[in-house]
Amino acid sequence: MPSVNTILGPVDVNDLGFTLTHEHVRESSAGVPYTYPELLDHEGDVARGVARLNEAAAEGVGTILNMTTLDLGRDMRLLQEVAERVELNIVPATGLWRDIPRHVGLGSTIDQLAKAFIREIEVGVEGTGIKAGVIKVATDVEHITAEGLTRPNDLVLRSAARACNHTGIPIATHTAALAKAGDYQVAVFEEEGVDLRRVCIGHSNDTNDIDYLTGILRKGCFLGMDRYPGGRAGSLNWEDRTQMVKRLVDLGFAGQVTLSHDFGGSRPALPEVIEMRNAYNPDGYCFVIRKVLPRLRELGVSEEDIHTMTVDAPRRLFGGE
Repeated sequence: MPSVNTILGPVDVNDLGFTLTHEHVRESSAGVPYTYPELLDHEGDVARGVARLNEAAAEGVGTILNMTTLDLGRDMRLLQEVAERVELNIVPATGLWRDIPRHVGLGSTIDQLAKAFIREIEVGVEGTGIKAGVIKVATDVEHITAEGLTRPNDLVLRSAARACNHTGIPIATHTAALAKAGDYQVAVFEEEGVDLRRVCIGHSNDTNDIDYLTGILRKGCFLGMDRYPGGRAGSLNWEDRTQMVKRLVDLGFAGQVTLSHDFGGSRPALPEVIEMRNAYNPDGYCFVIRKVLPRLRELGVSEEDIHTMTVDAPRRLFGGE
């Protein structure tokens, strides 16, 4: 069976267990952890990450995908220290988020960037020898114009597609679901010949547009229903998001749905920001287990379908049967 690259080495795909497919241990900005460490609380962030993740592990989580890329301040030293002290797997990401560096977006070719992603998958990230296990890309409203995607975003998507085709490592995305950004991503991946069974279109529970969601599912992609609890700035609350998951299950799509939070860990290490994030989601990486799954059971979703979404679907995204 295939293996999945984690911070502590490859893990058999069948050993991933309950998997949260879109999380963060810490976020900042490109280069900050290494160039301006004074702006971060490294030891505090390690301690907070360990505590939060071990809390999730104790409640049944076996794996998280850490979707923090270069432009989100990826810090392999921090991830190593956390991974060595937690009882679950952490899968690191290559790829790029919304803050595409100018030299990358305007000064490189598709194949050059694809080669960089492939190196992080096959050789290692930041000189650590730790290999990336998932490719993260993002398309948000600033990347969508009347003529289509901006050049930098199109380049990143195509580079990720070619890295996926070369390595078999899956792609998981950030989208602006209300702008139907997933459709733009899927169109590029199709043009590049990606096996859409290796693609998870993320942040899909930011919308209740059932036609948009089922359109992506019918292409063969997975849907990341991965923003819980929601409810800020007029967005769908967690009950509405959970009702949409139930609707997708009823339509027969449980095998293509994954659940997660997009929990940000520490972003940045300012006490008032950490306090605000904890107040918004005091359950951290456990909200799905503590609130969403019990509500799905109340709505009549079977244990088999819950297992499918939390264990089987992530395993299949990584090539498991």
